[in-house]
Amino acid sequence: MIYKKNEFLIDNIKTSVLAKKYATPLYCYSFKKLKNNILNFKKNFKSIKPIICFSVKSNPNKTLLGEIGKLGLGADVVSIGELMKSLKSGIKPNKIVFSGVGKTSNEIEYAIKKKILLINAESKSEILEIERIAKKNNRKVDIGIRLNPNTDAKTLSKISTGKKENKFGVNEKVFLDLVNYSKNSQNLKLKCISVHIGSQILDINPYKKMLKVLEKIIKKSKYQFEFVDLGGGMGISYDNSKKRLNLKKYSVLIKKFLKKQKCQIIFEPGRSIIGNSGILISKVIYIKESSKKDFVILDVAMNDFMRPALYNAIHKIIPVKKSVKKSKKNYEFVGPICESTDKFALFKNFQKLKEKDLVIILDVGAYGMSLSSNYNLRPKATELLIKNSKIKIISKRQKLKDLI
Repeated sequence: MIYKKNEFLIDNIKTSVLAKKYATPLYCYSFKKLKNNILNFKKNFKSIKPIICFSVKSNPNKTLLGEIGKLGLGADVVSIGELMKSLKSGIKPNKIVFSGVGKTSNEIEYAIKKKILLINAESKSEILEIERIAKKNNRKVDIGIRLNPNTDAKTLSKISTGKKENKFGVNEKVFLDLVNYSKNSQNLKLKCISVHIGSQILDINPYKKMLKVLEKIIKKSKYQFEFVDLGGGMGISYDNSKKRLNLKKYSVLIKKFLKKQKCQIIFEPGRSIIGNSGILISKVIYIKESSKKDFVILDVAMNDFMRPALYNAIHKIIPVKKSVKKSKKNYEFVGPICESTDKFALFKNFQKLKEKDLVIILDVGAYGMSLSSNYNLRPKATELLIKNSKIKIISKRQKLKDLI
């Protein structure tokens, strides 16, 4: 994804051509970027030979899941819908991990019948329910137990999941009690200790602390786990800083951890696999002048892309066609929805824009379309996959008649 002759291209295709043919707002994904991310992830962790389960919640598009599966990844799911979509896309059951704090009885039974790799339980009540359903079906079910390691991920509070005040996992005492219970069950096969401390983590130190906690708890449990599920959370760069989690350093830490543990690592990456592979093309509807700044009103809104409104996330916005002329005033990029939070970013010295110009929001591959809605009765956008310079519609734009 680069500028060529002052126009932004995605895998050698002009984004202005895509906008004209398919209309805006428009999600576009680069297969080349997605593949490179997967190959890079595998390369960095090659020495520890992990099972890599893509976090389906980050982007559940069936075509993308199919491509990800073909490249050797499994799936981390948190609902029966995500499980069904993963299986339908061709991902093998023995590469699927079911996580989440509120699995229903129907979801548990479906997962058991599909013989997935693991169900990661998050409470005593859930373990008892898994055991009950396993007994009813005359099965012995492979499970993991999620530990809450009380580790600060040094990320946004809304996406931190490993501190004691978070709803995820169980504390040390409960964990050890559940290990003793599970290992004596006739219908449960305890195979995994699981953790996930947060999302968009850029600092290696929280992972270092997490591994030390795991080492201590495993030793206390006196149990030989077949798997250690380290979750995901590996951060990417959303600005010009180029700061991202150093996967090579993380791999070194895990290798050191594995010297004392005879187990296989499971990862659940989402953002680091697909985040920077997606862009969102939008058209300027109006430019509304104000005293201190101008509002650039786009045809994309918070229903199409929720992260800025939900997390105050800042995504870089660029023009489809470059020019040297700069705006004298700041630009605040906003959407048309009747909410003050329907805004994307405020920029200084942005290129001078006019109405009907096209802009691109970068790095929307993760938690973009997956968080979208029909708020204000707005149809969901088209999604395109660009693979080997060929364009494929992987999700059609909703029609108003389907919403009204």
